[in-house]
Amino acid sequence: MEKNSNHMQIRYCGLGLGILFLLIGLAGFVPGFVSTPADASPIQGYGKLFGLFPTNYLHNALGIVFGILGITAFTSLTGSIVFNQVIALVYTAHALLGLLPLTNTLFGIMPLYGNNVWFSALNAAIGFYFGFVKTRDIRNFGTTARV
Repeated sequence: MEKNSNHMQIRYCGLGLGILFLLIGLAGFVPGFVSTPADASPIQGYGKLFGLFPTNYLHNALGIVFGILGITAFTSLTGSIVFNQVIALVYTAHALLGLLPLTNTLFGIMPLYGNNVWFSALNAAIGFYFGFVKTRDIRNFGTTARV
């Protein structure tokens, strides 16, 4: 029973992250959810989602892509594992790049700084747990230690 529980937790994590990314990506294209600060960046479509998260059109589009990938990954355990692992790696890089002044706009393409840093770190931690830690539990399930 525990093995099936782990499988479903991994799959639902991918689904949950996928829905979250899809909704956030779509919200970034709704003018009512995005405010444009007075010191607006020259990055195309720049604004602050919910007044908190720096975003632009590319950032929103990638959120939609990751959202669709997460939702479709739910259809299989392997797909969900891979999706969670990719989220862990991509969003760790996203958070780290957002901390560095030279790369915090991904070289002028997409804003990674501000509240995006902690949000990316949180998503990376969730992806890491369900993509790497929980999968270790699955691999070890049913094995017994030999004395």
